[in-house]
Amino acid sequence: MSEVAPRTERWWIRFLTSAVVCLAILGGAVAAIVVINRTEPTAKQINATRKSAALVQTQTAKRGTFSPRLVVLGSIEPAREIVLGPRVRGQVIDLSPSFSPGGMVRQGDLLLRIDPADFQNALSITKSELEQAEAKLAIEEGRQSLAKKELELLQGTIEGTNRALVLREPQIASIRAEVNAAKAAVERAALDLDRANIYAPFNAQVLSRSVNVGSQVTTGDELARLAGVNEYWVFAAVPVRSLRWVNFPTGDQPGSLVTLRNPDAWAPGVERHARVSRMIGSVDQQTRLARVLITVSDPLGQTSNAPPLILDSLIETEIEGRPIENVVRLEREFVRDRDTVWVMLDDKLQIRDTTVVFRDAAYAYISEGLNDGDQIVVSTLATVAEGVGLRKIDDVGEAAADFSEATQ
Repeated sequence: MSEVAPRTERWWIRFLTSAVVCLAILGGAVAAIVVINRTEPTAKQINATRKSAALVQTQTAKRGTFSPRLVVLGSIEPAREIVLGPRVRGQVIDLSPSFSPGGMVRQGDLLLRIDPADFQNALSITKSELEQAEAKLAIEEGRQSLAKKELELLQGTIEGTNRALVLREPQIASIRAEVNAAKAAVERAALDLDRANIYAPFNAQVLSRSVNVGSQVTTGDELARLAGVNEYWVFAAVPVRSLRWVNFPTGDQPGSLVTLRNPDAWAPGVERHARVSRMIGSVDQQTRLARVLITVSDPLGQTSNAPPLILDSLIETEIEGRPIENVVRLEREFVRDRDTVWVMLDDKLQIRDTTVVFRDAAYAYISEGLNDGDQIVVSTLATVAEGVGLRKIDDVGEAAADFSEATQ
């Protein structure tokens, strides 16, 4: 019994100690909560109302007169191109240094020479034949003079038919024909001699050459291909429905201004300008597009700093169309399905039906459905329905600034 009593007392001591510790911890926690509640700052009520409206950006519609831009592809071709060939046969004995592919030649420049020896001999022979014929004519004219004197002595005894024979008129006519033929032969021989030298017919660039010194050539052979350098043509493929917006020259009225760009070959931002010349009166059988002829002067930039055009290549062609009056010009992406436009009116969405007169690569030109000053929604909306609430992003920025001031 004596051993049980001490154990009981120790247990009660440990129990009381634990209870006191727990009560102390609980009291400390309660005291901390009371202190926190008394020192916590008082929240102030702010009069701010959250609006449930979509945030959008807008741009202001403006009516005016605008010129559409037709951006199409064009192919470059020379305005003048020939296949150079000889008009006489012979051996090539000389070539001009500039007469090579890519070379530039001026009108009248000597390009090549064909051996003139045969033509010089032919000219000498024909000149000799002409001199012989002229000598025969002189002799025959002397005989005719004597015949006239004899005929005067026999006047009245010879009939008209015999008179022509006596005066040797048939012989004179025959010899004069020989003289004329000899003169023609001399002229032809001289012409052949001159044709042995081949000259540039106009200012040109040599595209190709197929002869060399020592080549035997004859009429019909191809010597070279030449392209004129004073002017090139650009054939632009334009949809038939867009032709009515292109200005073609009439009288003193020039054709539409054209801007040419070649991003692959030219530096960024480099452009050339030209004018629409005329419309080709047929459509391309494959693409069913109309062809518009554009004239480009100084295509190789010989008299300016303009970049050169490359024959047979494609080039971006922007044609300035005739002005469209009293329309709203709007980026094509902001014209929605079925030619509708989203408009913000009284902080709500309106879906407007519009009439689009024309579309070019960048813009739509709207004649009806939009008024000057309308706020056009250019943002994408998750919910598209008539009357949906809208807020401009600028307005949201102002509200955020007011909220910031109120919290300070």
